[in-house]
Amino acid sequence: MTDPGTMQEEINQYKDEKESVRNILGQIGGAGTARKEKVVNIVFATLVVLFFSFDVMRHTMHTSIDFIPELFSVEIALLLVSMKIIWMIHRQQKVEHFQFWILNTIEFQMNSTAVKIRKIEKMLEEFKEENSPGK
Repeated sequence: MTDPGTMQEEINQYKDEKESVRNILGQIGGAGTARKEKVVNIVFATLVVLFFSFDVMRHTMHTSIDFIPELFSVEIALLLVSMKIIWMIHRQQKVEHFQFWILNTIEFQMNSTAVKIRKIEKMLEEFKEENSPGK
């Protein structure tokens, strides 16, 4: 038979698990991460535009830029774009791994909850049989 203390204990355990999941989900994609990514994007974009503009100035205005060899700025800009793409792929893999972890955890919790529900249903059936009017 079930006593109210056991049921209250299970309810409290469920609430604790719910709060821990809420805290974990709250940490995903926080403001610090968004700000950091925005700064990195701005720096990459600025550097790429700057390096491309060196070569454009050299060819359109026929200016001499002594500190950067010809086409070197285009190569550096291409390298920066490649690094940004690699970084984006890495970030996407981290997100996909985390999504898999969350889905796996949800599935585990659903299976655990289904087992608990079956136990509760069985206990209710036993309780009904013990307290049926025919006995």
